[in-house]
Amino acid sequence: MTSTQPTPRGLTALIPQSRATSPGERAAAQMQHLRETTLPLPVIAAAAELIAPHLEDADPVTREAAAAVHAHLMAAIEDAAPGR
Repeated sequence: MTSTQPTPRGLTALIPQSRATSPGERAAAQMQHLRETTLPLPVIAAAAELIAPHLEDADPVTREAAAAVHAHLMAAIEDAAPGR
């Protein structure tokens, strides 16, 4: 018997799924386990740019997760500003 569903890859493969989930639900599950990390500021800025288009996603859970992640990234950028 063959499956028509693609095999999960990357971080998606690490999240157990008993049903189909939206990108927002997967992002929320991933963010629940993230506590603290150190990244170069250009990486954080790039991540904020990549997340920004999802702020207008049709899926409300995706929008909510994207907004939370984007806010954290922007706060990190602001905290790294010279003079702080």
